[in-house]
Amino acid sequence: MKIGIVCYPTFGGSGVVATELGKALSKKGNEVHFITYSLPARLNIFSDNLFYHEVSVKNYPLFHFPPYETSLTSKLVEIVKFEKLDLLHVHYAIPHASSALLAKDILLTMGIKIPVITTLHGTDITLIGTDPSCKPVINYSINNSDGVTSVSESLKNDTIKLFDIKKDIKVIPNFIDHNIFNKSIKNIYRERFCINGEKLIIHTSNFRKVKRIQDVVNIFCKIKKIIPSKLIMIGDGPERANIESLTRTLCSLKDVIFIGKVPDVENVLSDADLFLLTSEKESFGLSALEAMASSVPVVSSDAGGLPELISNGKSGFICKIGDIDDMVEKSLYILNDDNLSNFKDESFNRSKDFNINIILPRYIDYYNQIINDAN
Repeated sequence: MKIGIVCYPTFGGSGVVATELGKALSKKGNEVHFITYSLPARLNIFSDNLFYHEVSVKNYPLFHFPPYETSLTSKLVEIVKFEKLDLLHVHYAIPHASSALLAKDILLTMGIKIPVITTLHGTDITLIGTDPSCKPVINYSINNSDGVTSVSESLKNDTIKLFDIKKDIKVIPNFIDHNIFNKSIKNIYRERFCINGEKLIIHTSNFRKVKRIQDVVNIFCKIKKIIPSKLIMIGDGPERANIESLTRTLCSLKDVIFIGKVPDVENVLSDADLFLLTSEKESFGLSALEAMASSVPVVSSDAGGLPELISNGKSGFICKIGDIDDMVEKSLYILNDDNLSNFKDESFNRSKDFNINIILPRYIDYYNQIINDAN
């Protein structure tokens, strides 16, 4: 197959999943074309059947904001036409699906048919989808896609509740390539920050309010009073300055280390004893899956798709959103030396259910189904 993938080229969950999916598809002999405004963060390999096409946006005095959707649509028309693609797989309803559907209509006037599959990741539904100015476009994009997938049952249900959906939504969860985590370099961060044998706790996110990172700091400060620990914060975003200020107030920046965006997150996770995820909205929780693939148990909120991912009491614990005391109690239980090894083993075992070799065939089967239905 010749597949076009449209995604955000960032370290966020949707961009990571889309990029890893494209890389895996190319290894299976498919020709994959990434179409976006910059090189995807995880696109660190190229081959004879893996391509990147940059969407360049012109700044004209006429436009107050650069017309990205128009540029993306034109680029999609160009790539589908000249590369003779069989399918467009777009991640996020807006602006990607809406642009792809316009490109599809333009191509139809040229006698070219191209099916479009839209994958919903969460932000386009649970956050942007509640905005009245975006809702009609999202609704249209979902209902007019040839195929629609969701990364969790929770997100599928939210989509059906929030929109007037007439299209079947197929749940295909996010996945992990264990080969990446098996090759991780261990003890770099533990030897640097845990010189007195402290437990190492990790949180990674985009530092937005919806992640409730203040809860992570509060949980850690209470854990540290009982078990000597260090906390590494991975990522960056609008709440980082506020969280750093809170950390100075509650504990110390010597114990909470902010390391920003990290391309090789597996090297950090491989040293960890516990992963904290306290979000109030989380459609899947790819960061938690990455932790589990590194044999790191997770204490999380019960937001969105997290209960579908974490085996409560085995690979970690699920707690009510904002219940800091319960998260502290569950964290202390996991970090107890009598329990930690078993939780680590169970976390890794659970992550195997989401191995890319299990999930990839589901995408390939769905691609073939949509292509056959469109012909």
